[in-house]
Amino acid sequence: MSLDRTVMMFAGLMVLVSVALAHWVHPGWAWLTVFVGANLMQASITGFCPAAMLFRRLGVRPGVAFRQ
Repeated sequence: MSLDRTVMMFAGLMVLVSVALAHWVHPGWAWLTVFVGANLMQASITGFCPAAMLFRRLGVRPGVAFRQ
């Protein structure tokens, strides 16, 4: 899986987890969704993405996700 797809999957997972936590634990968890959305917006503008840096250090390679 490519770095871009890994970051998108992680962001989607974080949104789903925060919605579940906000529903079943405490409404304050909705702020995690706000943080994820704001981080996605700033990353699209600046190109700086902490999650991408972390996944790159963990060995996820940028590039084509599937080869034909």
